[in-house]
Amino acid sequence: MSRVGVKPISLPEKVTVKNDGGVVTVEGPKGKLSFNLPAGIELSNEDNKLTVTRNSETSRQLRALHGTARAIVNNMINGVSKGFVKDLEIQGVGFRAAVKGKDLDLSLGRSHPLLHPIPDGLTVTVTDNTKIKVEGIDKQMVGQFAAEVRGYYPPEPYKGKGVRYVGEYVRRKEGKSVGK
Repeated sequence: MSRVGVKPISLPEKVTVKNDGGVVTVEGPKGKLSFNLPAGIELSNEDNKLTVTRNSETSRQLRALHGTARAIVNNMINGVSKGFVKDLEIQGVGFRAAVKGKDLDLSLGRSHPLLHPIPDGLTVTVTDNTKIKVEGIDKQMVGQFAAEVRGYYPPEPYKGKGVRYVGEYVRRKEGKSVGK
């Protein structure tokens, strides 16, 4: 039995969920998201509590998808009601970021600026030239965009330069020492 899949999801106010033949549509104050439920997984709504069930207990794939489908629906509900935020910070002399139209302009010590396109549905703001805030209603899009930006220059352990999540701990290493 899936421990995550059997938990009921409580619906906040101003959030509506529609299930049309396996297509779940969640609408709230921040926007609208939809998701195709896998075959064999069903969603039911009773008294503002959503429950995700599976048809078969024997199928290994259905057992695996049960908790995943519930987590995705829960993330959709949280996204349209509260939204998701990832904060990044840039450390390094001369490293900076700026939003130019629909692109994020990153200067990370390369010979050319990196222009990373901002997908629709995300809002990216840069403060102090080094703090990047990614906001959106789709948890996967927010996390993926933040991971791609971090991937251009992950924090390195010797000087600590690079793009990191706010609060991320980077283990520092000692450099080479001159032996006699």
